[in-house]
Amino acid sequence: MLMCEPIKCIIVDDEPIAREGLERLVRKSPMLELVGNFESAESATEYIKDNPVDLIFLDIEMPGTNGLDFARKIPQQTLVVFTTAYSEYALDSYEVNATDYLVKPIEEQRFRKAVEKVSAYHTLLINAEKESVEADVDFFFVKSERRYFKIRYDDILFIEGLKDYVIIQTENRRIITKMYLRTIHELLPPSVFFRINKSYVVNLEKIESFDTNDVFIGKYEISIGNTYKEDFYKRLMK
Repeated sequence: MLMCEPIKCIIVDDEPIAREGLERLVRKSPMLELVGNFESAESATEYIKDNPVDLIFLDIEMPGTNGLDFARKIPQQTLVVFTTAYSEYALDSYEVNATDYLVKPIEEQRFRKAVEKVSAYHTLLINAEKESVEADVDFFFVKSERRYFKIRYDDILFIEGLKDYVIIQTENRRIITKMYLRTIHELLPPSVFFRINKSYVVNLEKIESFDTNDVFIGKYEISIGNTYKEDFYKRLMK
């Protein structure tokens, strides 16, 4: 059996003791390779600009940029596992499509489960990237209820994320599938599909008009999130 390359990860937490504890857990896992340890989102941002990573273990409550805001700005293909002492943030973590959520103090068994989940998602992303290079495909399949549906990229108007499932709105149907918005977004052509707020990914080619607050796709009006506006306008004005 061939061994996969370890998953490159960093830790971002303002508490030294928390970083040390998490580092010990990471170094015990043969699936992970720790390449950085940071006390703020700002320092981590500078690092990943030139050093792409596969996974970020990310605290939420930090001075300066908090973990939730940082997670919204990192590259789409980077997985996130939140680590925090406050369980009430769990719902917020799903809204930014975190792969998992660990409550401090982190138990080793729970940590291993999170790593297994990360590994599964990481493998999915690698395979999807490989397939897209090897074949000029313009569709994918998703499971809804007991059937698999073929969905062409060109048929998609937008995708709405609701906690751990998504609604895919096409020209003539609405399909619900159990998947995070972040995960499905990473499977789509980045030149065509763009995330305009924490809950919606839109097909740029289907946008009929837009203003400073909303985009209009047929009968649908979708708001542009404040943190996404600058990148959205840059993309459309290219």
